[in-house]
Amino acid sequence: MGRNRRLPRNTDFWDSAQRNKLEYIYYANRLEELAISMFEWKNLPDSVDERFLEKCLFGDGMCVFFEDEVMGFLALRTMIGGLLDVYQIPTQRTAYSSNGYHRMLDETNSILIFNNMIHTNSVMECDLFAKRLWDMDSTVEVNAKAQKTPVLISCDETQRLTLENVYMQYTGNKPVIYADKQLNPNSLKVLNTGAPFVADKIYTLKTQIWNEALTSLGIANTSFQKKERLISDEVTRSQGGTIAARYSRLNARRQACDKINKMFGLNVEVDFRADYREMNDELMYSGQTEDKEIKSMTESGTDSLERAVSDSE
Repeated sequence: MGRNRRLPRNTDFWDSAQRNKLEYIYYANRLEELAISMFEWKNLPDSVDERFLEKCLFGDGMCVFFEDEVMGFLALRTMIGGLLDVYQIPTQRTAYSSNGYHRMLDETNSILIFNNMIHTNSVMECDLFAKRLWDMDSTVEVNAKAQKTPVLISCDETQRLTLENVYMQYTGNKPVIYADKQLNPNSLKVLNTGAPFVADKIYTLKTQIWNEALTSLGIANTSFQKKERLISDEVTRSQGGTIAARYSRLNARRQACDKINKMFGLNVEVDFRADYREMNDELMYSGQTEDKEIKSMTESGTDSLERAVSDSE
């Protein structure tokens, strides 16, 4: 009996699947990192982890703030249940942690913190954008690889060796290729497998999708491209959707802060982290641009040079 011969495994499919998975995870992680680092919590008790609080809001859309007799104030994941109040807020909450900690709470000793005004998480929209961005990256890569176009030559088996030698001369950049009389050009068929280069257009579309993702999170971005320099009014108008998305998440957190401070006597605040672009825009709108500083430095330098020349004369 002959031994079972194992066919060589084609790893191209599995390598491609692994690469696709890594590209999706890359964009999903980037969007999550941006989403959970947008807000700055102030005057939080030391026992409350700001990062974990934001991760709960990102993944679950809510968390519960309460005071534990041993550990102090905590902000943990929660399961909601029980009856609803007149504003459809659950009255029963169960705080829990991955180490087995859990505690039954209600509206008299805890406050629910929601991610936005419609009480949903952000992981679903980030997952959607991550898949779209991964798809654009894959399309760009496929189109770029398609530019390495192989030439498909159909010929008789008797002429294969001759054509291989001819192609070696072709790839060697020979200006003249010689063939013998046995080569029949009429029996040759050449198929060009080339594809049009559209990777630059796909990359532009990918940039637009990325800016759309930032807008949905409330992060400032340039949502449209313009060759000329944007004026301040165009910049302000283009950020309308960004500011609106930002207010939904920010107001939900501020409402929770007001309730926490009222129930526990704290002074917790939350605000959107300052954007360097926004700080530069404020300077620009107030007329305090860096160009003026550079101009004043240039003028003072010119005056000093003129004085030095006059003194030497």
